[in-house]
Amino acid sequence: MSPKTIIAASMVMLGMLAAPAFADERPQAPAADEIVKKANHAALYQGSDVKGAVSMIITDRQGRTRKRGFNMLRKDVGAGDGDQEYYVYFNEPADVRKMSFMVHKNGDPARDDDRWLYMPGLDLVKRIAAGDKRTSFVGSDYLYEDISGRSPLEDAHELTGTTDNCYILKNVPKEPGSVEFAYYLAHIDRKTFIPVKLEFFKKPDRLCRVIEVLKIDSMEALENGRKVLYPTVTRSVARNLDTGSKTEMTFSNVRYNIGLTDQIFTERYLRRPPKEAMR
Repeated sequence: MSPKTIIAASMVMLGMLAAPAFADERPQAPAADEIVKKANHAALYQGSDVKGAVSMIITDRQGRTRKRGFNMLRKDVGAGDGDQEYYVYFNEPADVRKMSFMVHKNGDPARDDDRWLYMPGLDLVKRIAAGDKRTSFVGSDYLYEDISGRSPLEDAHELTGTTDNCYILKNVPKEPGSVEFAYYLAHIDRKTFIPVKLEFFKKPDRLCRVIEVLKIDSMEALENGRKVLYPTVTRSVARNLDTGSKTEMTFSNVRYNIGLTDQIFTERYLRRPPKEAMR
């Protein structure tokens, strides 16, 4: 074999040895805190405000169903992904019709959120205690905290895996005594950063609750005078594995950046719902 042939053969062999190393290389995943920040924004802070109609179908272990229908308004307050205001007005069924729920969400977890519930049958506005945010939202498998979101600052985050479609993060509460779970896994879509699945575990590693996105739609809106598309969860399901019940939630007529005013999110409008909440 000539020297040139030997050199050529050696280069081919080096190329074959090097090929697997290059093939295994993937773009480096962002840091866990960066993923969480983007996911929190995508899930809760797109647009300066938003309005939508929500339908809930609650199914118990025996297959019996109940329905909840309401309109929900959300408005960001101040700069950054921090304080928000929420207003929920129920229109069905009859036993919850005209009931309303309001949240003044504090971005700083050191400050409790302010929550109110108006019960028209009693003509009573009830202040919801901070400790009640981990309880069922109007008998569904979603919790009060699920509706307005959990602050990322309340948990320690660790990136535990990456799939073709998702980042997987383990989130451990900094104050374990304040919640009923030991940790939860969040599956974050790598393109949109929408959390597409949340799996809650009790000790020791027992899966007890799952929230999963079933459908995402792109919603067109105007932002600073230009058209934008917001990826929006329009169908999801929450399953309580301890009770065997589930709740499917569907969003419709979603509109962003419609100019909601701060006046809507005041206690006086719990008894007198604004027109924006009723239609």
